[in-house]
Amino acid sequence: MEVNVEKAPERYAVVTGANKGIGFEIVKQLAISGVTVILTARNEERGMEAISLLNKQGFPTIVFHQLDVQDAQSIESLAKFIQTQYGRLDILVNNAGRGGVVVDEDVLRTLNIDPVDLFAGKAGNLFQVVTKLTYESAKLCFDTNYYGVKNVTEALLPLLQNSPLARIVNVSSRRGALKLVPNEERRKELGDIENLTEDKIYKILQKFLDDLEQDALEMNGWQMIAPAYSISKATLNAYTRLLVRRYPKMCINCVHPGFVNTDLTWHAGTMTVEEGAEGPVMLALLPDGGPNGCYFDRTTMAEF
Repeated sequence: MEVNVEKAPERYAVVTGANKGIGFEIVKQLAISGVTVILTARNEERGMEAISLLNKQGFPTIVFHQLDVQDAQSIESLAKFIQTQYGRLDILVNNAGRGGVVVDEDVLRTLNIDPVDLFAGKAGNLFQVVTKLTYESAKLCFDTNYYGVKNVTEALLPLLQNSPLARIVNVSSRRGALKLVPNEERRKELGDIENLTEDKIYKILQKFLDDLEQDALEMNGWQMIAPAYSISKATLNAYTRLLVRRYPKMCINCVHPGFVNTDLTWHAGTMTVEEGAEGPVMLALLPDGGPNGCYFDRTTMAEF
């Protein structure tokens, strides 16, 4: 007697900024779950090296496509590739990110500060002593962490709409929590999702850059610990919720992966990349009826 075993439907995923760190591990864990994964990276050579390593480790369903989230042509090229090869996209993990500051590691070593305390804001004003924030570094941070996510997502939405189980996961941070936004008016505006618009988010980010030029960040109520990074993640969280309002049938969430030992944390993180990937992968593979429009601290739902 012939037994009819229903085969699980093929799923296709994109992970941005995935040639190393958390992104690389997310790719591996999705592939282990049977997903065909498109690993993307800004640098083609590093991306191909990552693919070669993964193929040797026994992951033949992972492919590479170059992606610079700040480059419209690069984004368009990825969208065309997915359309031609697969016709749809089931999972988008927006992982690519920048810290927004340059750390003077020599000074950090000289002052003998515990990096964990530094990034948690427990080292007083020493964060400003060991880091440098410029207009250029802040703009690069915004162009990657907010505008890059927005532009990639908008370009891939038509492909996600072709999926019966579309999932978008935006990798965020605890530093983007609303309660950490010092300015009350700005905090309320970012939290008022019913009235928030992309134009309002744009004006918030532009105000930051204007205040940075005027050396008025502290005076005008911006965070002083990783200020550009923090507001980029707060606005990313807000954009995530706006997306849910526009596409309620999709499953769209954001997640803090944890304080992970990666280049982004200057390897001061206390968690492994395997641990850091758990939250994003869980959200990427959520079943129907799962949480939507939520913020997760690793694998636990938390407040925005």
